[in-house]
Amino acid sequence: MNINLIVIGKLKEDYLRSACAEYIKRLSRFCTFELHELDECRLSDAPSEKEIAAALKKEAEQIKRYAKGMIVPMCIEGRQLTSPELAEKISSAGVEGTSTVTFIIGSSFGLDPEIKAMGSLKLSMSKMTFPHQLARVMLLEQIYRSFQIMSGGKYHK
Repeated sequence: MNINLIVIGKLKEDYLRSACAEYIKRLSRFCTFELHELDECRLSDAPSEKEIAAALKKEAEQIKRYAKGMIVPMCIEGRQLTSPELAEKISSAGVEGTSTVTFIIGSSFGLDPEIKAMGSLKLSMSKMTFPHQLARVMLLEQIYRSFQIMSGGKYHK
């Protein structure tokens, strides 16, 4: 199984980079993992809707270069799944012959509608709001938890 994570922007905090590195290391036991950190478009301090839409479109062009397999855009209007349900989605992708699952985290302004439309599963972590950079750590933890569930590991309780 291959897991791709496409993210817009780089992590700024050392503790977040360390947490991500730990989960990526743990995932290496279960899958081939690729992280694609793409450049975030710079916007003015008070961007217009048109400026935001143009930035999202430009980011979408970068994303499309790496998106393959089962596409899972992370977006607020996506479905909320339990950890076992996410594990089942990842597992069923493999059973159905899709060897790659690509998760996509957009910028703080989200994702272009074209990227959302590419998704076979739109996923939301919560109705609550979290710091954008924390989303990467949370998603990596849930992917790792999914593989633990699929392998019958003791991590998931």
